[in-house]
Amino acid sequence: MTAPAETILEVRDLVKHFPLTQGILVKRQIGAIKAVDGVSFDLHRGETLGVVGESGCGKSTLAKLLMALERPTSGSVKINGREIANARGGELKRMRRNIQMVMQDPYTSLNPRMTVGDIVGEPFEIHTDVVPKGGRRRKVQELLEVVGLNPDHINRYPHQFSGGQRQRIGIARGLALQPEIIICDEPVSALDVSIQAQVMNLLERLQTEFNLAYIFIAHDLSVVRHISDRVAVMYLGKIVEIGRDSEIYERPTHPYTQALLSAVPVPNPEGRETRERIILQGDPPSPANPPSGCHFRTRCWKAQAICAEQEPLLQIRSGSDHPSACHFAEALDVVNAQ
Repeated sequence: MTAPAETILEVRDLVKHFPLTQGILVKRQIGAIKAVDGVSFDLHRGETLGVVGESGCGKSTLAKLLMALERPTSGSVKINGREIANARGGELKRMRRNIQMVMQDPYTSLNPRMTVGDIVGEPFEIHTDVVPKGGRRRKVQELLEVVGLNPDHINRYPHQFSGGQRQRIGIARGLALQPEIIICDEPVSALDVSIQAQVMNLLERLQTEFNLAYIFIAHDLSVVRHISDRVAVMYLGKIVEIGRDSEIYERPTHPYTQALLSAVPVPNPEGRETRERIILQGDPPSPANPPSGCHFRTRCWKAQAICAEQEPLLQIRSGSDHPSACHFAEALDVVNAQ
């Protein structure tokens, strides 16, 4: 993993609310789904930022906002200092070269009626100035070779490949325009464990070779720790804790992060019986009607009156070395606890 360098992605106060409407002929708004609710972070060249959290916390919506597939309700997304959130037309097309995406399902993200050559080469049909028309086939073969596939299989269809090979095709397509940032939205969750390791090793090799920056979205905390330089923990559309991987995994300060880490399987059988498991009570609140103050307070064992009255800011707390959005943030030594 590469040490952080210059900032290439700046996200500030990013908000995405989906309106809830009522009525058939005359629609009126009765509320909003607060999918992403004030997210801020930086991404540096050559680093990997892992994003973790329960289903419905806003991870995939965040990815779509960064790709400008969704327009934000408010906030800013800048790539190399240029705003992408409000870009249009040719400007947006040019900026999208720098940020690409690897989808979760390696089968449904590929058109079954297109050959691998057409799938990987499609970006060149849209961005015609990247590779001359006569050299596109050779470029596609080079991309297939880079991700560990046989260049001679350029005329095959997605159903003729295994799941891991299909994900490599998706990665090759993501590399086609030589982006600086790749968003990996659950890229290994649909693969067997052994294949997961191969794809993870491939992503790390490509990061070193092309100096890529990754935003790696996943549920599996072990996978995120393996590949990430920093980790952001999301809950109900907000980042509740962010820091270096060692800070998050060894000294988590937010109760939600501590609960997530307590559920990670322990490799050493001798530590399983003595390990304390934190079980959260109840279901996550609705993003259409989140609790006042701290969104996590309805499931938190530390909650007090101030948690309902005042929303905690994401900042470094006393006795901590990284930001946490909790009034009563306290580091838990996970290494010794296990």
